[in-house]
Amino acid sequence: MAQFEKSRWADNGFSRNYRDEADIYLPQRRHFIEMALSFYGHFIAANRAARILDLGCGDGLFIQQLLQSQAPAEVTLVDGSEAMLAAAKARLGERADIRFIRANFQDLLRHEPFPCNFDFVYSSLAVHHLATAEKKELYASIYRHLASGGCFVHYDVVLPCSDRLEKWYLSLWRQWIREQPDMGKGEKLLTIPEQYKGNQDNMPDSLEVQLAMLKQIGFQHVDCYYKYGIFALFGGSR
Repeated sequence: MAQFEKSRWADNGFSRNYRDEADIYLPQRRHFIEMALSFYGHFIAANRAARILDLGCGDGLFIQQLLQSQAPAEVTLVDGSEAMLAAAKARLGERADIRFIRANFQDLLRHEPFPCNFDFVYSSLAVHHLATAEKKELYASIYRHLASGGCFVHYDVVLPCSDRLEKWYLSLWRQWIREQPDMGKGEKLLTIPEQYKGNQDNMPDSLEVQLAMLKQIGFQHVDCYYKYGIFALFGGSR
């Protein structure tokens, strides 16, 4: 696992560009969020005492969208980037039921700084920076911090099962970028798929391997809820 402080995410400029351009170069990002919100509405929303944990919260978009229709008792947002947490605080404002923790995955695996269990844990586009053994360690930590009946929903990139499929998936990604309305940015973002492939900080595992990890740890109802190319929404419950 690369040290967070040495990664691009510690660079405030890189984090800012990600926030500004994510909807252009992340295929169906809004739909992935909608699917996660639908999952929450179906399985968690009836629990008015629900506690939520967002690991790698970025600018807080997912929690903002969730709070527009749901009323959990408590929300905890965690991110290793100071710039991302600042953006999340600006987006969500000061609220007694929301707390922010600056911590990277190394911090979480060493200290597990959570005094309570959670009914819903969400993570997006962050865990693929961990090596296989570290992913399993993080998933096990998430499982330990789930309340009975709690759910983990994970939106991330996954490793295709063959080079042949990966080439098609990356072409889909480039096509998505080309089709976005703001082609002034879109043209310069067409290299993002190749940058993703060439970045050694990215260590995705296959969907199959990660679903097997979750089952081995003890998660129930493990499944992939939605997938588009290398992007997948998957998880399980306790």
